[in-house]
Order: sequence, then C-alpha cells, then structure tokens
Amino acid sequence: MSAHLIEQLITIPLFTGVIGYITNWTGILMLFEPKRFYGVRVPGVRFLYPLLPRRVQVIPAIRADGRVGWQGIVPSRAEKMASIAVDKSLSKVGSIAQFYEVLDPEYVSAHLTRSALPEVPAIVEGIMQRENPRLWYSLPEDVKALVYRRVAASLPDDVTRMTAMIGENIDDYIDAKLMVIRHLSANPLILKQIFYNIGRKELRFMQNFGFYFGFPMGFVLVALIHFCPHWWLLPLGGIVIGYVVNYVGITMIFEPMNVKRWVPWQQGLFLKRRIEIAEQYAAVMADQVVTIENICDELLHGPRSDRTRATVELVLRESVDNAAGWARGVVKMSVGQEAYARVPQLAGVEALKVAERTVADPTFVAQQRGKVRAFVTARMTILRPEDLSELLRSAIKQDEWLLFLHGAILGSAAGFLHLAIFGV
Repeated sequence: MSAHLIEQLITIPLFTGVIGYITNWTGILMLFEPKRFYGVRVPGVRFLYPLLPRRVQVIPAIRADGRVGWQGIVPSRAEKMASIAVDKSLSKVGSIAQFYEVLDPEYVSAHLTRSALPEVPAIVEGIMQRENPRLWYSLPEDVKALVYRRVAASLPDDVTRMTAMIGENIDDYIDAKLMVIRHLSANPLILKQIFYNIGRKELRFMQNFGFYFGFPMGFVLVALIHFCPHWWLLPLGGIVIGYVVNYVGITMIFEPMNVKRWVPWQQGLFLKRRIEIAEQYAAVMADQVVTIENICDELLHGPRSDRTRATVELVLRESVDNAAGWARGVVKMSVGQEAYARVPQLAGVEALKVAERTVADPTFVAQQRGKVRAFVTARMTILRPEDLSELLRSAIKQDEWLLFLHGAILGSAAGFLHLAIFGV
C-alpha cells in the first residue's frame, strides 16, 4: 500500500466526516439565527429583485431594498410558522370556546368578584366625584354606605353575566388564530422554543449524523479516486456527500410516518417521541401562548375589544338602573341625564382595570396554566402522525433545498481544500 493511498485513507474520511458535521451544525444555525436580518446593500440588487423568481425572492438572504445578508429561516417566516402552529396543532386540539371552558368561567367569575369587592368603594367614589362631586359630598355617610352595599351585592351576578355572555359567543370576541399568530410573530423566541427546544433531540441527531455518515462515505470516495484518479472527483464527491448527508438526515427525522419494519429506523425519529413532544408543546402553549393573560389582553385590547366593552357596559347599565330602583328619576334629575348615562361606561372602564390586575395574580395564573397544559397534552397525544410531523417540519420544508445546497457547497469547498493541501 502506497504512502499516498494511506494518506488519502486517513485524510479524506476525516475531511468528509468533519465537513458533514459542520454542514449540519451550520445548517441548524441557519434555521434559527440571527433573529433579525443582517446584511449590506449591494448595488443593483434592488433593481434585480423584482425580476427574480418568487422562490428566490422569499429566501431570507435578500431584501427588496437591495440588501444581501441573512436572517434565520424560522424568524423570517414567523407569521407563516405561527399560522402553521395553529393549523397543525391548536386548531385540531380544540376551539377557543373549548379553551375558554377549560379556564372554568365560573371560577374566573368568582375570582374576579373576590378581587373587585374590596375596590368597590374606591371605584364608586371615583366615578361619583368625577360626575357630580357636590352631590356626592353632600350625601350622608349612611347613604354612601348603602350605595356601596348595593353595588357590592350586584357584583357577583354582574360578573357572572359578563363571563357567561362572552363565553356563549366567544368567537365574536376573540379571533383565536389571529391572537396566536400576532403573539408568536411578536415573540420569535417562543417560536424557537416550539421548533428548536421541542425538536432538539432530532436536530442534535441531524448534527451528529453529518459525521457518522460523512466519515464512512470518505472511504467510498477514496476507492473511487483510486480507480478513477481525476482531480475533479474529490470536489464532486464532496458535493454529493454534502447534499446527501442533509437529505438522509432530514428524511430519518420525519419519515416514515408510521412504523415500517423494513426501514432500519422503522419510524421517523420525531414521531417516536410523540408523548414527550406533546407534553413539551403543551407546556409552551399553556405557559406562553394560550394563557389567561393573553386571552384577557385579547378581550380588552384586541381587534374586537369594543364588543367586550359594549357587553360590560350593557350589564352595568342594567345593574345601575336596578340599583337606582324607584329613585331612578330623582337620581337622573340630581346628577343630570348625560352624567347618569356615563356612569356604566366609567364603571366599565374601572371594571376592566380590575380584570387586568386580577389576571396578573401569580397564583391565579398558575392554576389556569395547569388546566390548559393538561387539556393540550391530552389532545396533542391523539393528533395524527402527519400533523405532529408537519408541526416541526414546517420550519424547514419550504427551505429544505437551501440546506441541501448549503451542504453541497461546503462539501465542494472541502474537496478543493483537500486538493490544495494534499494534491490529487
């Protein structure tokens, strides 16, 4: 055996193994980093961009303003990834009405009531001082106390009616898909948790597989070069190995969907961990996405929040009229028709402030989070294998060809580097 052949048997497999590892390692980095676009403006690109095929335009390496650089594939597709996360999981796990029921509206009502009762005197006094301070100051303390008691007495029924009315037509108050998409798009770190942390074992396998596959393929390449000693065979072999190592690695993670005995790994590695992944996904969803805070924020500040305010004011208007009772006409004359009409609106504003403070209570939030987590976990375990697989693969499916191309380029570069160091 010649010294040159021994040299090739040592160096080429090392090169192909190391490059296979680096290819997959950098490929995973390309998926998630950086969070925002970094690049430089290149002359002429801005004019060339409209002429490029759509498939090239959406690559996160080029911008319509003429910049060329890179942004992680997942962050660059944040809105699409969020939409897929909803379509492939949450929408199949349960409707927003089911999530609302899981949060237990009766328990929420009771908790809101307990939180609001101590604030009744301050709320009433603030409203009355704003609308008719002279009248309020002139009222005897026992009359004021009577007002407080009447408001406090009607509060439990008022809160229960509000939560029930919202629950009966929750889809009119919350666009669940838009809520999740907006939250995930604004928080790319959560997307990374979904697509990276949940699939980290498979991504780590893919990274290591680059070496496990590339190293033995190096010996095959040595054999080819031995029988066909052309210089171009080394970079060409690098291209093939770099491309195939990514293709086979991704295939092993997601395919086959169902167990097939004739396949060495029998089932996609991702799908073998269905129960564990369901628990991890449920934890992310319950802790950071479908939370009582986010649902409350959507009700109070979302695109349909005007409906929430209208419902609160409707209930409070009836409550104010009932509290005024037979003296309603006298009260209207005392404070004025307009001031009387504004009371439910002002009370609604204060009630919504109380609700916001209530859902920030750590103990209350933890209890609700546990309910959502248990619900999502139970429902995730019955998802079809293709839906669960698509949940992670959606992060890379559109741009898989970029990862394959990336592997081919690095493989080719490794071949030329070996030629430069060791010759043909």
